[in-house]
Formats: sequence, C-alpha cells, structure tokens
Amino acid sequence: MCTSVTYQTTGGDQFLARTMDFAFELGGRPVAIPRQHHFSSVTNAAGFDAPYSFIGTGRNLNGYIHVDGVNEYGVSAAALYFAGQAHYAATPVDGQINLAPHEVLMWILGNVKSAQELGDRLASLTIVEAAAPLLNIVVPLHWIISDKSGATYVLEQQADGMHYMKNPVGVMTNSPDFDWHLKNLSNYVQLQPDQHADRQYGDLAVNAFGPGTGALGMPGDFTSPSRFVRTVFMREHTETVATIGAAVNALSHMLNSVEIPKGVKIKADGSVDYTQYRAYMSMNEPAFYMQPYNDQTITRVALTPALMTAARPTEFTLATTQQFNQVN
Repeated sequence: MCTSVTYQTTGGDQFLARTMDFAFELGGRPVAIPRQHHFSSVTNAAGFDAPYSFIGTGRNLNGYIHVDGVNEYGVSAAALYFAGQAHYAATPVDGQINLAPHEVLMWILGNVKSAQELGDRLASLTIVEAAAPLLNIVVPLHWIISDKSGATYVLEQQADGMHYMKNPVGVMTNSPDFDWHLKNLSNYVQLQPDQHADRQYGDLAVNAFGPGTGALGMPGDFTSPSRFVRTVFMREHTETVATIGAAVNALSHMLNSVEIPKGVKIKADGSVDYTQYRAYMSMNEPAFYMQPYNDQTITRVALTPALMTAARPTEFTLATTQQFNQVN
C-alpha cells in the first residue's frame, strides 16, 4: 500500500514523490542503472534491454529490480499495489514485449523519453502472470508515470484490458481503480483550506472553533481511498515553492499526512504495514532522493554522466544521522 503525488515549483521543475508502505522488508536502496543495461526476465529467456539510464529504489535479486525512479530524459515512474483488480495475460504472446508485472517499471524507465511515447508503445507490451523473486508471488501492480513537461498518467491492466489514463490530480494510491478514486472526490467538495463561515440554526448562532474547520470531514485513516483524498487536498493547497530543495521539503511535509508508523496498521495475518521509505524523483535535474523510516535523513543521488555510462549498475548507501545535537 503506497501513496504517490506530483508537484511543480514556481520555476516549472517537476517532481514525483511516493511512500513505500509494505509489511515485508524490501531492503531497497538507491541504484543507478547505466545505458544499454540488459535485464533478464522471468517471462522469456531473451530478457530486455534498457537503452536509457535511470536511478531509483532497487535491489539485486540475481538481477536488479526497481520499484520507482527517474531516467535521464526526466521520465519518472512508481509501481504501487493494485490488489484484487490487476489482471495479466496467462502466457507470453508471440511478437510482443512480454514482461512480468515487477519488470514493467524497469522497461518504462529504460525505454521511453516521455509519457506520451509510453502511450504510443503500449500496444506492443504484454504483462504476463509471473512471480517476482523474493516475494514469490505475481505482484498486483499499477503504475504512475510523469515527465518533465508535467504530463502525468496512470497505467492499469484489468480484466477488460489495459488502460492508460491522464491523471488530472497528480495523485495515485492503491485499489480501487483510478477512475473510482476520481469519482469519489465528488464526496469531498466541501473541503477547503480556510475555515467555514458561522451558521444560524433557528435562534442559535453556531460559531466555528477556529482555523482548520474547512477540512472537517477529510478522512484521516490509512485506507487507499482516504489517503487519495487527503493527498489531493494537500497537493492542491500546499504553497508552491521556487527551489528544488524547498520542493523536496514541501513534498516531505505532504507525505507526512499519509505516512504509516509501525504498529498502527496490522493486517489479518498479523504482519504490520508501515512506510518503509519515501522517495522523491526530481525530473529536471534528474536526481533521486530517498528518506528511510528508521532515519529521516534524505540521501540525494544525481544521475551524472559517469553513472549513465558506467560499466555496471551503481549502488549507494543511505546517509544516516547517528545522534541528535545535545541541548543542555
């Protein structure tokens, strides 16, 4: 279960940010993939190539798997859980690019220069039921894709086929499907950043308790529909900033509203969903920022020419703050 959101600075710099909410420890770290990297595939022996370089959260499981990132052309994407609604092909299709769900994000970042190009190439793509390493399950996923022009889309494959939809609100969470979330926003048209006016009920004048009453009724739980509504509101009304550093800071505060602390969301099997990390993809730099749960220090890695042309993928250790400043 995750939340994603796009953001634009006053100068036009574009960002995609996400929380990674999961019970199973994924163990990801920033990993830069160089140009012309070859990925193996669980759907076919040939695998697939990634002509373009990208950086994001990855892990080497007899081959790198990424769940988010940004490429050298400023295309960013994130994979989010889509339980109960994702539907994939049972077998590979001859003549198609056949990918397992967990491989789609690497193909996107390694092969397209814009969100529009991805839409143009989807007819040649088949997503196949195939289990992911480590989890050993067919991972139900959908994807948010954005580029430095600000174009943002959602990719979902359901029983009735593949859907590639413009994202007018710049937010995505989990199930239900994206169109359902958009319709659900009609239930929250009363939300506003300023306080509601006083009301008269009969002879009684009812006064608002103060600032913040405009957000009365905004859902505060950790379900996907509630996180979607909350993040749309935060994105719409959080002040716009000018610099890249200020944008990462603003996104961090926005995602604070949906971060899941350990222990407050327990699944039926007793496992605990929590926000393992937050990631911030800066499309104009391009650069990747990662903020883990256990240490809120943000690690930044720019996608430099040296990383793009390296002989092999480059892993980065997350920065840590070992102690607090002592105040007497």
